[in-house]
Amino acid sequence: MKKDSFNENCYALLRKVPRGKVTTYKAIANALGSKAYRAVGNAMNKNPYAPQVPCHRVLASDGSLHGFAHGLARKEEMLKAEGIKINNQKVDLSIFEYKFR
Repeated sequence: MKKDSFNENCYALLRKVPRGKVTTYKAIANALGSKAYRAVGNAMNKNPYAPQVPCHRVLASDGSLHGFAHGLARKEEMLKAEGIKINNQKVDLSIFEYKFR
């Protein structure tokens, strides 16, 4: 899989994550049959489709806010505006995680 198509596949999956839900770098990689979590992060960092492809909804696998081109304070603000509750820079994935099928 070429890097460009990997990124496009990441964006296609992320488009499925609805407002008020989050996913993780690991979940996206797993849904693509990969363990390339960092490559998913790199794709999110280069997201040419923001905000239609909501990269602010991607978190670390423990639910912590991680990596956002506009800063973590902005990421937290955007997530809270969608109704996602954040405690100590973490989201409870048992409540807010979107599951890819």
